[in-house]
Amino acid sequence: MGKVNENTICILDVGSTKTCVVVGEVTDAGLRYRGHGVADSRGSRKGVIVELDKATASIQRAVEEAESTAQMPIERATVGIGGPHIRGFNSRGGLALGSRPREINRDDVRQAVERARSVSLPPDRQTIHLLPQEFIVDEQGSIQDAIGMIGMRLEVNAHVITAATSATQNLVTAANRAGIHVDDIVFEPIACADAILDSDERELGVCLVDIGSGSTDVVVFYEGAVAHAGVVPIGGDHFTNDIAVGLRTPLVDAEKIKRHCGCAVVTDIPEGNEIEVPSVGNRPSRLISQRILGEIIEPRARELFEMLREQLRQARVFDGLGAGCVLIGGGSRLSAIAEIAEQTLRCPARVGTVNGIPRMPNSLAQADFASCVGLLMYTHRARVGRIKEEQAGLKARLRALFVGA
Repeated sequence: MGKVNENTICILDVGSTKTCVVVGEVTDAGLRYRGHGVADSRGSRKGVIVELDKATASIQRAVEEAESTAQMPIERATVGIGGPHIRGFNSRGGLALGSRPREINRDDVRQAVERARSVSLPPDRQTIHLLPQEFIVDEQGSIQDAIGMIGMRLEVNAHVITAATSATQNLVTAANRAGIHVDDIVFEPIACADAILDSDERELGVCLVDIGSGSTDVVVFYEGAVAHAGVVPIGGDHFTNDIAVGLRTPLVDAEKIKRHCGCAVVTDIPEGNEIEVPSVGNRPSRLISQRILGEIIEPRARELFEMLREQLRQARVFDGLGAGCVLIGGGSRLSAIAEIAEQTLRCPARVGTVNGIPRMPNSLAQADFASCVGLLMYTHRARVGRIKEEQAGLKARLRALFVGA
């Protein structure tokens, strides 16, 4: 196995059903795939860790597989986070620049953003993201980059995403116990956007809906910025449980039936179609109408999107979805789920496709792995942004030195 390479990027995604590690390599031509590992998740439920030892073992298995395929040791990673404990709200910060108009510099922007962060949070919450939406210079808004502009007062509207401190720390502890240092924590739908959405959708207004196993994570973009982030406490496991109870079949078989025969719209299922349903215990399997399965799934699908619609209305972003909504995550593979989304939200809906990176295997180009690929692309973009910012800061210091001389 080779040595740790500084030009590599590693991400860790601990979901309720699978734990995934993906390794990318940064080259002169950009980011490319190097390896990955996947393990069944143990000790995680509804996006949070409930048994530390089992979660640590799952991470270790995924890391070992990724190390084998990437041919390098993995010591640090960017980690994705999601689940019902995530909250988002808007905040505003600003500062006076002086009694006369002057040029706004990088430090002014940083101070304005930090003031937007200075919101009192309960002790059990911590900030994950502070995402500027627009800058306002002397009451002129809709400014995306205020550096270099002239004004007397600088303000910023930002969206703040917070997480439960205990859930976050348990995730970090499990990664650390598996031998992984956590470089950064990213709300997964924010990262998914890099792999799924195009710039036109973000500008027109789009809702990215990540239907996971335990919950559905949501992020709304409008005019290129994050306008809302939240979670709907319904995920793919709820559909599976409904099927297990409704058809009186084991959970494992209910999951298989959902994946292979499930359809979210009853009327899309041809009359006369039958499916074989295993029974609990030693009882023989039965043949039932596939429409009965649809009658179990459809109400839960409508409930999910009705709760989402109510959340978007309360956040006052429902009418801004000019580009509709995009579905990702394992739950998005349910047949006709986009049709239910369109009917309930009354906007266009599509199932997202993952924008691949060079050398990436087709197995990762699935909606289930959108968060993994997105985390890799997000981390690469953030690294490039930091390098540009450092270079800009160095140029500014050199310029100040020569001007001062």
